Amino acid sequence: MATAKQYTAENIQVLEGLEPVRKRPGMYIGSTDQRGLHHLVYEIVDNAIDEAMGGHASLITVILHDDGSVSVEDNGRGIPVDIHPKLKKSALEIVLTTLHAGGKFGGDDSGYKVSGGLHGVGSSVVNALSAKMHAEVYLDGKTWIQDYERGKPLATVKAKGESKKTGTLIRFWPDKQIFDTLEFSLVTIMNRLRQQAYLTRGITVALLDEREQRIEEDQKQPRLYRFHFEGGIAAYVSHLNESRDVIGQPIWFEKETDDGYVEVALQYTQSFQEMVTTFANNIHTTEGGHHLTGFKAAITRTINAYARSQSLLKEKDENLSADDVREGLTAIVSVRLKEPQFEGQTKSKLGNAEMKTAVETVVNEKLAEYFEEHPGEAKNVVAKCLLAARARLAARAARDSVIRKGALEGMTLPGKLADCSSRDPSECELFIVEGDSAGGSAKQGRNREFQAILPLRGKILNVEQARLDRMLGNNEIKALIIALGVGIGEVKDLSKLRYHRVVIMTDADVDGAHIRTLLLTLFFRYFPELVEGGFIYIAQPPLYKIQRGKEMAYAYTDDEKSKTLKQWGVVEKDMQEQEETEEAEETDEMKALTKGSKKKEEPKKTARVNIQRYKGLGEMNPEQLWDTTMNPESRSMMRVTMDDAELADATFSTLMGSEVAPRRKFIQSRAKSVKNLDI
Repeated sequence: MATAKQYTAENIQVLEGLEPVRKRPGMYIGSTDQRGLHHLVYEIVDNAIDEAMGGHASLITVILHDDGSVSVEDNGRGIPVDIHPKLKKSALEIVLTTLHAGGKFGGDDSGYKVSGGLHGVGSSVVNALSAKMHAEVYLDGKTWIQDYERGKPLATVKAKGESKKTGTLIRFWPDKQIFDTLEFSLVTIMNRLRQQAYLTRGITVALLDEREQRIEEDQKQPRLYRFHFEGGIAAYVSHLNESRDVIGQPIWFEKETDDGYVEVALQYTQSFQEMVTTFANNIHTTEGGHHLTGFKAAITRTINAYARSQSLLKEKDENLSADDVREGLTAIVSVRLKEPQFEGQTKSKLGNAEMKTAVETVVNEKLAEYFEEHPGEAKNVVAKCLLAARARLAARAARDSVIRKGALEGMTLPGKLADCSSRDPSECELFIVEGDSAGGSAKQGRNREFQAILPLRGKILNVEQARLDRMLGNNEIKALIIALGVGIGEVKDLSKLRYHRVVIMTDADVDGAHIRTLLLTLFFRYFPELVEGGFIYIAQPPLYKIQRGKEMAYAYTDDEKSKTLKQWGVVEKDMQEQEETEEAEETDEMKALTKGSKKKEEPKKTARVNIQRYKGLGEMNPEQLWDTTMNPESRSMMRVTMDDAELADATFSTLMGSEVAPRRKFIQSRAKSVKNLDI
């Protein structure tokens, strides 16, 4: 019998320097997909932003190079290059090769009063996850350089030559051994840089895209974008609301407190959605934190107090709820503090409890002052909140009616739902299909064990322009909500989700695309947790069935169709000419028959290629629909994700909102890029 290996000190692995980062990159940048790749850029940019927040830099330039590298340059003070007294190395080398080293940890005022960055490990983490890195520091009239390979310096810091400017340039090449993709998205980086320019009022952020594949054919020069906003976060709020019908001008105020600096901008719109975005030291805290809690409490208290003081709320009336005062609200809450405590390595939530009191105090004071000075605008805001309160009560009655109806029927599912037999949500799928014809094929072709079918009749309500009470009056939406099982609004419980794959399966035409967009709007506005959790999918039915004799293939795109024909040795141009020739021969034959003569030769018969373009799912028989679109072993589906909530919100507001001008502009600016528009 073999003895177990002994567990001794030799089994303990010690990772030195930056080895832990390469061993577990996800701990430092979240993931190794495209999101993690972009995080590298953000870390270096955040360091430059720290210089700008301290008043030392006014220009940050980001360049996407054609060799796959990215460079970030600022005109700040420059990373120190002198020798560290304890470590006997240049400060530049220490900052770029050592975790938890930098100007963010010093106790004096010579470092950073406030900073973002990844707990002070940002630059070194980027270095560790890059195949190469090049650093240039412009300091004391000289240019200092050092190069690295996967986090290790290739030589000591050296003076390269003279320079009249100051600042730091970092250029890095992401390591293909670490990342799944090395393709940077111009739009993603542009949105991040624009956001940072809004948050740091007065600085200029430039983005240059030098990649050859990104340069338009009629554009000889690389694309350059510059962001500079004197209006700061007030301009940011205007930008977020540019496709919405707004109430008054953005309200902006700031104040320095003992616990930190608080800056808030807010504006009400006539929409029904709330969009409150929070930042701590310019880091987007996607999960909020104590600063968000303080803001929500303060705005509810302030608006109720003003409504009472002006008799807009009577004694017998209930106070406005937190949901009432945030309906249609767009707000930016930005705080800066010396020692932020973030929950999670990638800073999704601010944990400093003192910022709740700081934000609450500032908002109570400044918003009350604004309302006193602008009574007309204040009354419009209260009127909007009172309307939301009345709609909330109506929506609650409608929602309770839906829930009560389900309870009275013993939680009976919609009659048109063909449910699956499994009761394990993790393996169950719900296919939302368009019309009874496609529904019939799907019901016959599905696997009844784990696949459920819910056919929709016509187009559902556009929830972007409707409140909850009207939405719940729509039978199709009501059926979908009951089928999902999670409820809606205040009683929503995601643990009761009956299907962990909710698949939108519509026709490949304009109407199908519209229905898909309406469903995505519903999920994004009322069930965003399902999108964030990865439960929503879009089916990919084939566009073509290609047949030649006994050979048959499906093509999901025009490129796949061309590829299949090429593999069969068929040229599309020849097919068209063949069809025209056959039509001509048929015409000649008809003429000959009319004259009473006969053709001398029979035409030579060859296996002809037939291409069927599917206009709808109802044209497929159940077996074809199963093989191409529903069979887990052969189908292709797109998972709906939401990397940028701000961009997603703006897109839905533009395309589905009540304002026509932004939608027209959106369509006109993209009309030329639409291919194969099926009208």
